[in-house]
Amino acid sequence: MSHRAFTMAGGVCAVFFLLAAAVGPVASSAFAQSKDAKPADKAAPAGREAGKEANKVDEYAEAQHALSGPAGNPECFWLGRRVVGLLWRDDLDTAFRHLDLYDRFGCPSAHIQASFRCLIEHGNNIDPKAADTLNARIQACWLSPAAPVIPAPAAAAAASSPASH
Repeated sequence: MSHRAFTMAGGVCAVFFLLAAAVGPVASSAFAQSKDAKPADKAAPAGREAGKEANKVDEYAEAQHALSGPAGNPECFWLGRRVVGLLWRDDLDTAFRHLDLYDRFGCPSAHIQASFRCLIEHGNNIDPKAADTLNARIQACWLSPAAPVIPAPAAAAAASSPASH
């Protein structure tokens, strides 16, 4: 009986081996085609990612230079800006979870309050459809909550130019 079981198992293994040998070249050529197409697609995002990474490092260095104390630390800078943005978007549950982490890292909660106050006071020109305007405003308010250095929006500059002529 055990001899019959071993013979049957050997036969099943042989069938699987033959099927794998027959399907292997077809599958590997299909995988080879998909692998050749993906590196070309990923080459452009890799270049963009390197630029974004350098930008992030510059943001953190700017924050550490502009702010004294823990508010300029990278973890406080990262979490704090997110908390302020989430408060602006009325996502209070997520903001409070981020705020718990912010407090756990020893970051100053008064800086969140001052940055959010700045955002409210100077947020009347934020385009809700353009995330970059909100992010730029949050960054400016985080770096200088008392007097934010905010670049003038392009739309406002364009609108004021024809009126002055």
